[in-house]
Amino acid sequence: MPEGHTIHRLAADHQERFGGRQVRASSPQGKFSDGAALLDRRVMTGAEAHGKHLFLGFGDTGWVHVHLGLIGKFGFGDGPTPPPTDTVRLRIATSAHYADLRGPAACALITEPEKRAIHDRLGPDPLRPGDDPDRVYTRIARSRISVAALLLDQKVIAGVGNVYRAEVLFRHGVDPFLAGRDLPRPVWDAMWADLVALMREGVRTNRIDTVRPEHEPAAMGRPPRVDDHGGEVYVYRRTGQPCLVCGTAVRTRPLDARNLFWCPRCQA
Repeated sequence: MPEGHTIHRLAADHQERFGGRQVRASSPQGKFSDGAALLDRRVMTGAEAHGKHLFLGFGDTGWVHVHLGLIGKFGFGDGPTPPPTDTVRLRIATSAHYADLRGPAACALITEPEKRAIHDRLGPDPLRPGDDPDRVYTRIARSRISVAALLLDQKVIAGVGNVYRAEVLFRHGVDPFLAGRDLPRPVWDAMWADLVALMREGVRTNRIDTVRPEHEPAAMGRPPRVDDHGGEVYVYRRTGQPCLVCGTAVRTRPLDARNLFWCPRCQA
């Protein structure tokens, strides 16, 4: 599932291509036909993200709420616009650009109050200016649940997925099985600041890189990581490989139906 940086990048991509412009909207697949008909020839007034939720604004007509889920994706292209395939849930187009949405878990036209209700049930997002890390720590500090599980709870903190979860815990030497209430406040403050920086870089490069300069391939004389998720990481999907810091084999185990990755020495 895409992590928060991907959704914020999609919001920026939509704003750049369609913001302030009248668009043509259609649903070749047919599952969003009524909504597309209401959007057709309307001006896209804005695009924003909160965690893994994307919102495309169309003034008084409302907001398109998109959650990509596990298989959803956007494809962008330049004009002239080619004929769409019948797998496209929503096509937004101008004479210069188009965007095709396929396979989302959610694609719905919602009102402003409905949008606010989604925001209200989500935790603070490291990529949303002004979102408060104190709110996150208040939830963490009173919980007996592991820090690793809390970081994936979108009601606690929005936008962090399995990669950023594993990597930020490693970068701060936190035992992923530590109870939330036992996480010191200074450690949390450092983790939040790190997530803000890492995820902003993820938006910029459209990939996840979490290793420090001294652990990059060129500095260590090692080959670059080859993985369909891209990016240089410390522990994510590196089961059995030596830790880049201490050489201990990286471990993994399921936690709440997701694979958790960690170094048993660096995160003792």
